Amino acid sequence: MPLLEVSDLHTSFFTPAGEVRAVNGISFNLDRGKVLGIVGESGSGKSVTAYSIMQILASTGKIVSGSIKLDGQELVNAGEKVMKTVRGNKVSIIFQDPMTSLNPTYTIGHQLMEAIHLHTSRDRRQARERAVEMLRLVNINEPEKRMNQYPFEFSGGMRQRIMIAMALACEPDILIADEPTTALDVTIQAQILELMKSLQEELGMAILIITHDLGVVAQMCDEVIVMYAGSICEQGTADEIFYNPRHEYTKGLLRSIPTADTAGAKLQPITGTPIDLLNMPKGCPFAPRCENAMKICLERRCERMEINEEHQAACWMNVKAGVEDGSIPIDTQEGGEAK
Repeated sequence: MPLLEVSDLHTSFFTPAGEVRAVNGISFNLDRGKVLGIVGESGSGKSVTAYSIMQILASTGKIVSGSIKLDGQELVNAGEKVMKTVRGNKVSIIFQDPMTSLNPTYTIGHQLMEAIHLHTSRDRRQARERAVEMLRLVNINEPEKRMNQYPFEFSGGMRQRIMIAMALACEPDILIADEPTTALDVTIQAQILELMKSLQEELGMAILIITHDLGVVAQMCDEVIVMYAGSICEQGTADEIFYNPRHEYTKGLLRSIPTADTAGAKLQPITGTPIDLLNMPKGCPFAPRCENAMKICLERRCERMEINEEHQAACWMNVKAGVEDGSIPIDTQEGGEAK
């Protein structure tokens, strides 16, 4: 049984302007000890997916339908009492900006101990010992002294380490990392990713990492989900996504990454702007920005089709290629549509 099963999840935000369908029918599994990456540009629904799992959506947000099962236990509509036992104990999250995630008026030690008190039966002395142990685990020097310091006394990289320590203090089964390296310089990014990878291997937990940085995905992930406009457009192993991309959006993301081979050359950005989630089109949401879009792309959405056992993509270009090479037959009895 997968540790986490998300099935046909729909999450919307209800605003005065209308319903914003932020997540539209996504499904995936996360196995124990694996690292799953969710990739996409801002507004693609990555963070909303994580907040739906944790059920920490804004007041206007709501899980409209779908299922989220953690170790076989249904979380959708489970109630706040159940979710309090899940958050921290079984699933923890590292938020995007550590400075705004930490309370500037309390010491680091107080905030770490508060999380341990809330989710475990440890007394004050044991909670302090655990907090010091976690700071040492994430390579914070002089942890006993640091316990009495405030967030502003730490660098961005050290604050992110403290957030990781807080998330792991209760030994969760799943760690959700929402853009864990966005505000950090390249050297510190590498250190944070290496730390997360080593802790994952040491503790045996699963990680769901949300990012727009494909370099992070290449370094960390076993499997990858590419999201656009609240939907999954491609899903597969990291090798399949990087070396055999089969959705035009994924190809665009890969073309926009600077590499040693493209040194000195202009990058190829994805033209256009993200789609308005208040006015979703009938067809493929990426079609208005796709240079290879066909008429059918504007009229109908393509279902995810299996490229191989480790790879799925929802792009009409794969159907076109299959028809051309004969691997997908045409049913002439039904107006010439591909089966």
